Amino acid sequence: MTPAEAVLRLEVLPVSRLSCLAGQGSVLGGTCFSHPAIPLDTAELPLLAVDMIVPPGEEATCEIWHSREPLASAQHGPIRYRQGETLLFGCVSLDEAAGGAGHDARSPLQATTEAAYQTIFEFLEARGYHAVLRFWNYFPAINRESHGMERYRQFNIGRQDAFLAHGRSAIGNVPAACALGSAGGGLHIAFLATRANVIGIENPRQLSAYLYPSQYGPRSPTFSRAALVNLGGHDMLFISGTASIVGHQTLHHGDAAAQTRECLQNIAAVVAEANRQAPSADFRLDRLAYKVYVRHPEDMRTVCREMAQFIGDPMSAVFLQADVCRADLLVEIEASGGHTFRAGYVGISAGNKPWPSTVA
Repeated sequence: MTPAEAVLRLEVLPVSRLSCLAGQGSVLGGTCFSHPAIPLDTAELPLLAVDMIVPPGEEATCEIWHSREPLASAQHGPIRYRQGETLLFGCVSLDEAAGGAGHDARSPLQATTEAAYQTIFEFLEARGYHAVLRFWNYFPAINRESHGMERYRQFNIGRQDAFLAHGRSAIGNVPAACALGSAGGGLHIAFLATRANVIGIENPRQLSAYLYPSQYGPRSPTFSRAALVNLGGHDMLFISGTASIVGHQTLHHGDAAAQTRECLQNIAAVVAEANRQAPSADFRLDRLAYKVYVRHPEDMRTVCREMAQFIGDPMSAVFLQADVCRADLLVEIEASGGHTFRAGYVGISAGNKPWPSTVA
């Protein structure tokens, strides 16, 4: 099967071109990044508006998923969604201010996260989508201490409690995911679910995140390193947010270049493991679409340069400034492959745009 025949397509385009999506029945859903978040008037399309800083000179960026299945839109409580026969994209945005109110011993973020995931799981079970390929989680001040605990750890408790409450395993074949610190706003969650069977992929260089020791919090993060699925006879790979971690420890403290190289070594290991489990897929680093979260803006050109040297140039990558789940991590990279990909504007490729191709 050629990429053009894939059931799923990823498109990246500036927010100014969102209007061109009107009337395109193929749009499944997506996320737009800008600072501050731009209110989106997209009718029935499930699109998140996330407050996240884009590189200097860049326009607000949208990541849009398309499907060639017939699609229908609806809303279930706070969840906006669009679904086809085998795929469903949904998103939810919640204000955590009301969470953990009164005599609730949970922090507002923990309570809001648990409520959001409970609602998502109830909804998916009712719609018959038994597997989640990918979660994207965004909320502000991810590394800040509040209620006696780092907010990322609060999020992990709420997420895992929802998994367990719905009889979903918190280890093993769990969805791919990321969790990043936004510049503002509430808790934003997007998810891509399917009726197909999904295989969780782990990285032999890393301890599985769901087995992390208690030094990283009272509950381990509930995600796999990647998710592998066959849709319409085509293998697709969704790689979780990946950082400079070997075993369970952060490496290369304070060195953005070395952390980027370690991230890419981890992604290469995940790709190799996916190819071992799906030999005909032939996933390759230079054929993946990347999303890169960099903690400090002054490191963006360094990260881009290291990626171009490791992967090759041009490469398909969106760059964003965001806090990463551990305070000592400077960069996190996620990726996907096997689907069709199209950059709706030239800013997506490191080799054909003033930023960030003019790296030192």
